[in-house]
Amino acid sequence: MNIPFYHNGLRFECQRCSSCCRFEPGIVNLSSQDLEKLVKWSTLDTDAFISGFCRWVLKNDGYEYLCLQEKENYDCILWDNGCIAYESRPYQCSSYPFWISLLSDEDWWNINAQDCRGINSGKIYTSAEIENMMQKRRQEPYIRRKTGDTIN
Repeated sequence: MNIPFYHNGLRFECQRCSSCCRFEPGIVNLSSQDLEKLVKWSTLDTDAFISGFCRWVLKNDGYEYLCLQEKENYDCILWDNGCIAYESRPYQCSSYPFWISLLSDEDWWNINAQDCRGINSGKIYTSAEIENMMQKRRQEPYIRRKTGDTIN
């Protein structure tokens, strides 16, 4: 049995520095739960929120995924001196850095620690808490459509 490198837990405390939300291209995928929370936060209807805040991003699996837009400078559309929807932000944002991709091995974790002051500092998350966050991600699939289709 492979024991994950985080079996003794990992430290993380968001410094609200916004380095994960700004300056570089990124993709914030949305699940149905994310979209529902953001629509409620915005007080717009779903179609208006999607047309004003979202974009469809084609990935190499033949699907387009619903994602938040970015500004021209690559800041997240929800960033304005901090996240304007912080309490309703997508799970991808609130679960950072406990992403399946970043927890695949210790090297990925430590590479991201170079860009994020919160990684390896602050609260200790147990391996059970980390596994629960990854399980929640698996249970909330991203909104996607076949290229050219409407939302499915």
